[in-house]
Amino acid sequence: MDTLTCLGHFLTSRAVIMDSNKVVENIYLLVIVTLISVLQNAFFAQKVEKECRSQNTQTSSFERVSCANRNCMDAYPTFLAVMWCAGLCLNQAPAAFAGVIYLLVRQKYFVGYMGQTSQSTPGYLFGKRIIFFLFLMCLVGIFNYLLLRYYGSDYKEHVQTIASAASTLLLLP
Repeated sequence: MDTLTCLGHFLTSRAVIMDSNKVVENIYLLVIVTLISVLQNAFFAQKVEKECRSQNTQTSSFERVSCANRNCMDAYPTFLAVMWCAGLCLNQAPAAFAGVIYLLVRQKYFVGYMGQTSQSTPGYLFGKRIIFFLFLMCLVGIFNYLLLRYYGSDYKEHVQTIASAASTLLLLP
C-alpha cells in the first residue's frame, strides 16, 4: 500500500509539473515582454536620477525628463493589462509582438520628449494605436469565448490567424 501511495504522489506531482509547463508555454512571450518593460522602466528612472544629480531640479531639461517618465508610467498599467488580457484571451504571439512594438514606441516617445516635445507626438499617437489594437484583441478573445461557451462555435483559429496578420499592420506609420 505504501508503494502505491508513493507512486500515486509521484504521478500527481509529475502531472502538476506538466500542467505548469503547459501554462508557461502559453505565457512565456508575455513574460519576456513584461521583463523587458521592467528594464525599460529602470532605464527611464535612471535618466531622471541622472538629470536630477547633474542639474538643478528647476531646469527645463529635468522637467522634460521627469514629465516624460511620469507620462510613460501613467500609461504603463493600461499597457500591461491589455497586453496580458490579449495574450491570455486570444493569442500570446501577436500580443507580445504588439508589446515589443509598444516598448519601442515608448522609447521613441521618451527620447523625443527629452528633445523637443513636438518630437514625442508621433510616439504618443502610435502608442495609442497599439493599446487600441491590444484592446480589440481582448474583446475578440472574450467574444470568441462566449460564442464557444453558449453556442458551441469556436472561431479561435480563424481569429488568431487574423490577429497575427493584423499585428504586422502595426508597423505601418
